[in-house]
Amino acid sequence: MQRPHSPTLRRRRLSAELKRARSNANLTTTQTVKSLKWAAGKLSKIETAETQTIKADDLDKMLDLYQVTDPDKREALHALAKDAKVRGWWSKYREVFGPQSLPDFEAEASTIRTFEGLVIPGLLQTPDYARALFQGGRYTSTEESERRVKARMERRDILTRFKPASLRVALDEAALRRVIGSPEIMAEQLRHLLHMAKLPNIDLQVLPFSTGAHAAFVAPFSVLDFPDPLDAPIVFVDTASGGLFLEEPDEVEAHGVTFGDVQGSAMSAAQSARVITEVVEALESKP
Repeated sequence: MQRPHSPTLRRRRLSAELKRARSNANLTTTQTVKSLKWAAGKLSKIETAETQTIKADDLDKMLDLYQVTDPDKREALHALAKDAKVRGWWSKYREVFGPQSLPDFEAEASTIRTFEGLVIPGLLQTPDYARALFQGGRYTSTEESERRVKARMERRDILTRFKPASLRVALDEAALRRVIGSPEIMAEQLRHLLHMAKLPNIDLQVLPFSTGAHAAFVAPFSVLDFPDPLDAPIVFVDTASGGLFLEEPDEVEAHGVTFGDVQGSAMSAAQSARVITEVVEALESKP
């Protein structure tokens, strides 16, 4: 089965390659648009990955101008342009994820580092837990709530597919103690958490209350790394309006350092599993 790919990531990669080719040809943007007889905005949107689709003829004109003659290189860039047009499964949930969606990047991520302070991370949620979360927010119809649950469950496939993504989670103890839905739903969720934590590609560490102050008294965030060195890491910060993507190197580095600090303050994976087990036993012992 073909591994899912990210159209947005392919578009970013194509843009970076084209910008590099122009630089190698010692051409400025002004010289390029003059030679191609394009509006300046057209080239800018291509090089910043804002253009959803690059026509094959336009791509060939750029490659000819940049003197990219290697047939394999040209074929690879055309393949990137073609892949950038293919819609992922998440496009059918556009009203859930928005125009720039996290699953788009998760599809090709090799490693995801996630800090969560209040709830179980979405990639590790059960359907009933997710449903209870959605119902606890603003009023929505049952149909809308179920679509959001289904969309979230499909995201989880990246952890169990062939060549799964590696997930590193730093989870505040508050997320374990806050009962979402009911004690039964919460116990089932935590048992699922223990099950997933046994997978070789998942590492789960709990940040105990006893730690006190720590580096991540911030919004929940994820740092996504990709296997291709041409694809720079990206940060996703969860917000009330859906989420914010950060791509500047200093922003990515700051979140990476913060995650490392939180990991250092957290319990080991084995200690974390024991704490989760204790919480499950407490929930199941309630009358």
